[in-house]
Amino acid sequence: MSTIAAQPRIIGQVAPVRRTRVTAPVASTAHPRPRPVASQSAPDGRLRLTRRGRVVVVALGLLLAVAGVMGGRAVAESPQQAVEVQTYAVQTGDTMWSIAQGVAQPGEDVRDVVLQLQRLNDLADTSLLAGQVLLLPADV
Repeated sequence: MSTIAAQPRIIGQVAPVRRTRVTAPVASTAHPRPRPVASQSAPDGRLRLTRRGRVVVVALGLLLAVAGVMGGRAVAESPQQAVEVQTYAVQTGDTMWSIAQGVAQPGEDVRDVVLQLQRLNDLADTSLLAGQVLLLPADV
């Protein structure tokens, strides 16, 4: 027999709701109920971890260890070759281009020499001031 035949209902009709009456518990003086512990600590004051808590703590520890190994990796570059240099005091009217033309080897691109001079002297751009001392490669 199907459930429809066993419990016939009309579509759209709502089943009645059963209400239960809540009564106040009777206080007994013979055996008082133990109160629930408010904190999640063991009787000796230590913190008690659940299984899920232990898994989370272990996972965080592993994550920190992996981050320390991966993030703390230092990459050493090979030291740059030593360049023998000479000093040059910039004169009025000198430009980085004119100085680079004087330093450039035959067939060498002057733009590359300008960049090399900027790196050698730790300059942000090609502006120069009269009296400024520049380092120039000594192989000229």
